[in-house]
Amino acid sequence: MLRKLLILGICAGSSASIPILYQSNPEAVDHLLRSALQQEAEFDISSAEINVVRPVAPVPERMLGRKVQIQVGPHGHFTADFRLNGRNVGAIIDTGATLVAINASTARRIGIALTPRDFKYTVNTANGKARAASAMIDRLQIGRISIEDVKAVVLDDSALSGTLIGASFLNRLAKYQVEDGALLLVQ
Repeated sequence: MLRKLLILGICAGSSASIPILYQSNPEAVDHLLRSALQQEAEFDISSAEINVVRPVAPVPERMLGRKVQIQVGPHGHFTADFRLNGRNVGAIIDTGATLVAINASTARRIGIALTPRDFKYTVNTANGKARAASAMIDRLQIGRISIEDVKAVVLDDSALSGTLIGASFLNRLAKYQVEDGALLLVQ
């Protein structure tokens, strides 16, 4: 139990530092994201949520123009319904994830065609290494917020049971922050 609390504390602390690092040096963070998808590079999703994601009913978000406010869910996560390439997908917002991460079933459902040869990358997850494919989501939306050409990683269904919205989406927003127990996304 103590080990889990320690890991959770480390993940929470590192997740909270991502927006601060981005605000202080956005060029360096952008460079890291670009280098993450290089052909022979091994990249790290950096998420303790990879294999513990369980399908949960997303908490309704509140739309405020080009802003969306998401209340924390019953398990302490920010979950919401997103639209990936026009398809509804429930997802967890994970500020510690480098990229948006989807499983192969979701990739097929949103129109991303992959072959076994596309799974040429290795990613580090909380439960070890997993094979992954690089992908591009044409449009990722929540409420009135819409971002095009979002980098993503696709993992086998056995390695990822849900969808994680990571920094490849979040860092393209004007800001995202937690205030009054809710996550505010602003485009």
